Amino acid sequence: MSASGDSPAPEPPPPDRAHAPPPGAGGMPATGTLLDTLRVAVVMLDTTGRVLLWSPLAEEVLGWAGEHIVGRRVGGLFGPGGHTPEGEPVTPPVQTAAEAERLLGELLREGRWEGILALRHRDGHTVQVEARASLLVDGDGRPFVLASIVETSRLRTLEHDLAALDSLFDSSPLGVAIFDKELRYVRVNDALAGMNGVPAAAHIGRTIVEVMPDARTAESLTALQRDVLVTGRPVIDLVSPAPVGTGHRSVSYHRLVDRAGRVLGISATVIDVTERVEAAAKAERARRRLTLLNDVGSRIAGQLDVRRNAEELAAALVPDFCDYSGVVLHSQLAKGGELPSATYTDNTPMRQTGVGAVNWNSDVVRMIRPGQAMSFDRKSPFGQVLATGRPRLLSSSDELASMTFPDDPKVRATFAVGIRSLLVLPLRAHGVVLGLLIVSRAEGREAFDQEDIALGMELADRAGAALDNARLYVREREGALMLQRSLLPRSTPAAPGVDVAYRYVPGSSAAEVGGDWFDVLPLAGGRVAFVVGDVMGHGLGAAATMGRLRTAVRTLAALDMKPDELLRRVGELGEDLAQSPSEGWMATAVYAVYDPSTRRCAIAQAGHPPPVVIEPGGDGEEGGAHEARLLDLPPGLPLGVGGGGFETTELDIPDGTVLVLYTDGLIESRRHDIGTGLERLRATLSRPLDSLEDACDGLLATMEPGREPDDVALLMARLGTLPGGSTAAWSFPAEASAVRLARRRVRDTLAEWDLPELVDVTVLLVSELVTNSLRYAHGPIGVRMVRGGSLLVEVSDPLPDPPQERVATAEDEGGRGLQLVAGASRRWGTRHGPLGKTVWFELALP
Repeated sequence: MSASGDSPAPEPPPPDRAHAPPPGAGGMPATGTLLDTLRVAVVMLDTTGRVLLWSPLAEEVLGWAGEHIVGRRVGGLFGPGGHTPEGEPVTPPVQTAAEAERLLGELLREGRWEGILALRHRDGHTVQVEARASLLVDGDGRPFVLASIVETSRLRTLEHDLAALDSLFDSSPLGVAIFDKELRYVRVNDALAGMNGVPAAAHIGRTIVEVMPDARTAESLTALQRDVLVTGRPVIDLVSPAPVGTGHRSVSYHRLVDRAGRVLGISATVIDVTERVEAAAKAERARRRLTLLNDVGSRIAGQLDVRRNAEELAAALVPDFCDYSGVVLHSQLAKGGELPSATYTDNTPMRQTGVGAVNWNSDVVRMIRPGQAMSFDRKSPFGQVLATGRPRLLSSSDELASMTFPDDPKVRATFAVGIRSLLVLPLRAHGVVLGLLIVSRAEGREAFDQEDIALGMELADRAGAALDNARLYVREREGALMLQRSLLPRSTPAAPGVDVAYRYVPGSSAAEVGGDWFDVLPLAGGRVAFVVGDVMGHGLGAAATMGRLRTAVRTLAALDMKPDELLRRVGELGEDLAQSPSEGWMATAVYAVYDPSTRRCAIAQAGHPPPVVIEPGGDGEEGGAHEARLLDLPPGLPLGVGGGGFETTELDIPDGTVLVLYTDGLIESRRHDIGTGLERLRATLSRPLDSLEDACDGLLATMEPGREPDDVALLMARLGTLPGGSTAAWSFPAEASAVRLARRRVRDTLAEWDLPELVDVTVLLVSELVTNSLRYAHGPIGVRMVRGGSLLVEVSDPLPDPPQERVATAEDEGGRGLQLVAGASRRWGTRHGPLGKTVWFELALP
């Protein structure tokens, strides 16, 4: 450590050796020990500070080769520099050569020295080292100095690592342990010792099997340790029950390997996670309960049938909440009746409406038989719940045995299936107990507790509200259905030449009653009107609107209007057909009038699906070949939206043609557009028709299961002609002879038809009407007679204005013609045609 002036600073080595590899880098493998990490360099000096020995590690640390430093004094290692390789200042500052002489003198006096030195590296930067030097004497009595130096950066890193390890073991709340390769404890902290209930010293040198009292848990942990030791795969956050006392632990294992890759053992970290496991279990229990509530709610919310609702409730509780379940309702409620108003008594009839079980056998059926009628004693747990509305928990054998009367077969069956806990819950709505929800758990499952009672009451309250909603819906639907059916025709009038079949199918139980309707109306002259309509909306309001609309159509049809005119008049009724002044209304309809004497059919529609016409082929007999086609008619706007725009289309109808009118419920589907439904309808109607009744049934049978749950109104009419010789028609010029000719033709025709009783009155009324036409019309006069269910007589002329009926006085010479017609006929009327007007009257056949 001398820096005397006669010893110059070491010179750099020749260029060819400036980058010679350090010792140990030429093929000697590193051992990976702690000394390799520290890199302790050894230097031997004489008492003058001359280097006698320069170890390879010293060459590696300071960069000076041994051949350039041995024999020289180390004063050249002290001096300018003062910064690390990274450019950071060195603390303490670099010592000078004089300081080196002082340190050497202190060493020779004291015999040892230690401290921090800042030495100059061969590259020019400063290396800070911690040095330990001792004055020794060799075998010949010559003194020398032996010094060891270590880079402070490596030493401080190791010190920090060791301090952190000590802190982890001494102050960490986590349980920490180190095991050797034989899986014996090498080190363990007090936290883990407290968890194991064994002093820390008693762990050292022993395995987990020797420390833990639970041999099974210890053996499983030992297997995990051995796997980590062999494979190196860590085990992280393995949660298991605590081996001592109660609670849970989280264990993690990692393999320990030194820098040379040698396996030293494994480390273990143990955390008490009892609170975490309990919180997770509580959260999972809450999640399962919430899931159960949502599942039960979703299954019963969409059920608008009391019986189906009870069945879904009982099935939804098994097996998540219980092993067996039953829903018992007051008998009238099971059928959608009124809420019970009387206090529960021993004779109050009850019915097992819904049941659920994890498995079914004879004992289970005996315990909860579906559909069983029953009653409960007021003193029994079931009677008490019905009377008080408070739940009861039966969790002991004595309580279960005393549920009903002694030796009850149901009680025997209860014990036979292993029931150990039973909960009786009230089903309530509007403060009234509707019935009971009875759930039970068998052996091998935790008994019901207070949390289960709270959950059960939540389930029961939701179920009670759903059951009451279903009951109210059933009542409203039955009322609307009764109203609608009362407004529909109970039978269709018989019309000559026309055969009719019809069907009305209400929507499914999950849908409210709609406003679909149909009607068949006999008109003057043996003509028949057919109408099918659909009021938008559902429920009582739609049914009531449908009734008003049907009445309006029947009233206007009696005025013998054209189809487009009738639809326009109905559409103008406006607010009179709305459910309330603030609400509008809308309906679709198709109206057709068929005249069997001329085989003409006039049709108009208002936003309704197109009618289908089935024209006969071959000989025209039933069951023969035929073709169904959709009529391409002006669609028109729905009634109630305003704008009119209806058009009448007239068709020539071959004898035996079938006209099919229907509502959209027959063709709509959730899965396909309406075009698919129309094509399916056309294809179905193209099959051979055995009869109209069978055709209606077959058509309804083809409706898709996934169709909209809407009402269906279907009307099929086979359009024929009147029997031969049932009609007679004549045209007379507007001359005085027309009256005489008309009388003669009428008299002769009635004689041919064998109707002598009607000759006088018919001749009288025809002469009055023909005379009236002669007086005002001044054009051709037509007379037509039709024999069907009655005798129809029509008189036509070009004058568009209808005749006005007036009351003639005794002084009036005329004006009594229409009075005679009105008084002598069964009914009479007028209608407009393309060429004028027609006055008609009907006489009953004898």
